[in-house]
Amino acid sequence: MGIVVAAQAVILTALSGRYGFHRDELYFVAAGRRPDWGYVDNPPITPWLARASTAVFGETPTGLRVAATLLGMATVVVVALMAREFGGGRGAQLFTALATALSAYVLAVSHMLATNSADVLLWSLIALFGLKLLRTGDGRWWLAVGAAAGLGMANKWLVLLLLSGLGVGVAIAGPRRVLRTWWLAAGIGIAAVLAAPVVVWQASHGWPMLTVAGGISEDDGGENRVLFVPMQLVLLSPVLVPVWIAGLVRPWHDPALRWARALAIAYPVVCVELLIVGGKPYYSVPLLLPLVALGAEPALRWLARAGTTRRVLTGVVAAVCVAVSVLTGLPVVPASALDGPLLAVNKEPGEQVGWPEFADTVAGAWARIPATERDTAVIVTGNYGEAGAIEHYGPARGLPQPYSPHMSYADWGPPPDRLVGPVLLVGGIDRGSPASRLITGCRVVAKHHNAEGVDDDEEGVALSLCTLTEPWSTAWPVLRRFY
Repeated sequence: MGIVVAAQAVILTALSGRYGFHRDELYFVAAGRRPDWGYVDNPPITPWLARASTAVFGETPTGLRVAATLLGMATVVVVALMAREFGGGRGAQLFTALATALSAYVLAVSHMLATNSADVLLWSLIALFGLKLLRTGDGRWWLAVGAAAGLGMANKWLVLLLLSGLGVGVAIAGPRRVLRTWWLAAGIGIAAVLAAPVVVWQASHGWPMLTVAGGISEDDGGENRVLFVPMQLVLLSPVLVPVWIAGLVRPWHDPALRWARALAIAYPVVCVELLIVGGKPYYSVPLLLPLVALGAEPALRWLARAGTTRRVLTGVVAAVCVAVSVLTGLPVVPASALDGPLLAVNKEPGEQVGWPEFADTVAGAWARIPATERDTAVIVTGNYGEAGAIEHYGPARGLPQPYSPHMSYADWGPPPDRLVGPVLLVGGIDRGSPASRLITGCRVVAKHHNAEGVDDDEEGVALSLCTLTEPWSTAWPVLRRFY
């Protein structure tokens, strides 16, 4: 397992500087400069990790992604330890470590820093501690479960899905004796203390994360439901589907693993919850990793019994799936080759391309403003990625601090009312919307095109010079966007 983790560290580090910052990473770097107990769309752990990683290793993609690499390495270790919890020997643990490290989802979240980077580790820790609790019946493991759950709440509230799934599993399949102990109350207390500052922040700001989640469900819920089952089959790797299915059924056939049936119930429970609310398909993927660990032993037994032809065929299929995982999860192809199937499977690499050139485009549009008017001019962007890019790359190009009504950038504004000059608007405003009555007279002065020709969210975005009709303090609440 140590060799697997070492190789993972070398490969991720070697590729961490390719392409560039992801739009979300630029946002997390900006949020990390403004430490708080919460943000509009996520709790504070990921921005804090961004702040710590860039402070130590430099504000570059490579420096930022040290944190993602370490989280990915830790995830591989924790999932491999689950295989040991199920009675797996060194072979099962090695198999689990390789399967985890080479799965498409883990590769993607270990390459770039995202809320999912910490989330997959925290889900894995909760699962590991919970399995120890169920296997041993030692109530003291509730303290570890509570601590991991509290940290999970400080990173992403999706951890509540995992806890509810495991809770339903224990209620149905047991062992229920783990619920009849005061250690459970102690664990809940630890989780509550760790999560309290985040919950208080959200409550005092009107629960913006719930507003964001509601918007995601309303906009993408139908598509998420349609894609949910197919994405469960490919987000880790198609070759691992038989393994985690073996993990689902193993506790029902192996009396020695009766205590693990709650895990087998938790996954379908979480899937049903996500289908009901229209959550994104990848939200449930971290729960597949413990099932891979549970299915490792049966998978290895099947391979040992299989004939030469089946082994060769399995090896070929596995090699193809690993290649696909690497191509979609890591920046191994030239950026110019990203368009087409690769972005169709995973759009995130495209969002890592062209941000310095984007800042160049903004600088060119800024130069169109007469020098006498720039002291009172404002740059307003349509989303947090654009604002984060200008904040990071803009000073070297003579650009001022950008503003955006999107997500937490809205809380970091508005521009001072003294800035009454031209508005350099990045992106458009819907005609007939309330915002269109506040920012008017727009004329396009530039359009952004990245040098690699990648069809990302910023390709072809228009930059316009506009006029503000109300003071920023009045206009900002109308302009604010949660999704």
